Amino acid sequence: MKEFLVWCRRYLSLTLLIALIVLSIVLFFNENSLVSTIDQEKRIDELKSRIEEVTDTLEHYRNLNRSLSNDRETMERIVREQHHMQHPDEDVYLFEE
Repeated sequence: MKEFLVWCRRYLSLTLLIALIVLSIVLFFNENSLVSTIDQEKRIDELKSRIEEVTDTLEHYRNLNRSLSNDRETMERIVREQHHMQHPDEDVYLFEE
């Protein structure tokens, strides 16, 4: 223990301790600390992946909308599937899962 105190007196000064305290406050206890920065980077990555998912979905619906406005068969298929419409000479059976 005595050797440790001698080592501390030799190598640790008051200015070094103050600098270490200030550095730890800035890195860990500040509102822009290292921990909050890492959390914010994680959140940014999550939001970017969510944006990619939503963009893919948006592109799917844009293509569907484009095909509905141009292709009569696609429009008929969608309407028949979603609204259970039928031709006068057809029977429609609904299966629930």
